[in-house]
Amino acid sequence: MVKHIVCWKLNDAGKAHQEALFSDLSARFHALPGVVDGLTAIEVGQNYNGGEFDLVLLCEFTTREAEKAYQTHPAHVAVKEIVQQNVCGRVAVDYEL
Repeated sequence: MVKHIVCWKLNDAGKAHQEALFSDLSARFHALPGVVDGLTAIEVGQNYNGGEFDLVLLCEFTTREAEKAYQTHPAHVAVKEIVQQNVCGRVAVDYEL
């Protein structure tokens, strides 16, 4: 199993915009399992404590190859484009269990 974790810092566009963006991104990411081969689970969370990052994504894949294919899958790329328009910081970690 491979885990892919990403944290994002959102642009300062106001709380209402951030809440709407979180709702939209959460729905889009949760639609990916079953569409992207090898993506077995996904979680999207919003940091309620403030701090350095606002949103987190946790994905589980069957293999490293599945995680690599996810990166260029059109359904993921479409969500990624929305994310990139709304963030000013990102950190990611991939690891295998």
